[in-house]
Amino acid sequence: MKFAIGKKLGMTTIYTEDGAQNVTLVEIEPNTIDITRSEEKNGYTAVRLSAPGMGRKEVRKEFRVKDTEGIELGSKVDASTFTEGDIVSVSAPTKAKGFQGVVKRHNFKGGPASHGHRHVLRSPGSIGSAFPQHVRKGKRMAGRVAAGRATNKGLKVVHIDAPHNIIAVKGSVPGVAGRVVEVVTTN
Repeated sequence: MKFAIGKKLGMTTIYTEDGAQNVTLVEIEPNTIDITRSEEKNGYTAVRLSAPGMGRKEVRKEFRVKDTEGIELGSKVDASTFTEGDIVSVSAPTKAKGFQGVVKRHNFKGGPASHGHRHVLRSPGSIGSAFPQHVRKGKRMAGRVAAGRATNKGLKVVHIDAPHNIIAVKGSVPGVAGRVVEVVTTN
C-alpha cells in the first residue's frame, strides 16, 4: 500500500499514444514517516506522515495499514513512490459555495415562468403553515452550502515527474487548486 500527502495544482491535458487525457496534477513534496501505531499499543495499525509547509503550517495525517513491517521511522515518501498505472483514491475537502437558494442547494424545480406567475421562478414554494403552526426543523430551505469531504476512487496514475515531485492522475480530484489532498493506492 502506497500513500502520501500532496497539494492539488490543477487540471491539464496530456497527449499520449492513446490520445488526449484530462489529468489533475498533484505535487507530493517529500513526506516523512514520523510515527507508527501498533495493534498491541494503540488498538489499531497506522502510519503518520508529516508533510512540509504547503503554504501554511506542517500537515500531518494518519493512514491505516495492515502491518508496519518494512516501514522505517524517518523514511521519505514522495512522487517516485508511485508507479504509472497505479489505481489510487484521492480525498480532500470539497469546494464551499456560500449562501445559496433552494434551486442550487436542494435541486428544486422552481415555479412556472408563465400563466400569471411573477417572481416565483426560483422560490421554494409553500413551507407549511397548518398543523404545527411553525416551520419544522430540517425543512429544506435556502442556506449555506458548506464544504464537506469527498473521495474520488479508481483514479489512474498516468504520468510521474519525479524530479519535480508531481504525479498526473487521470480525471478530477475534489477541492480547489492549492488544497491539501491525500493519495492512497487501492490495488
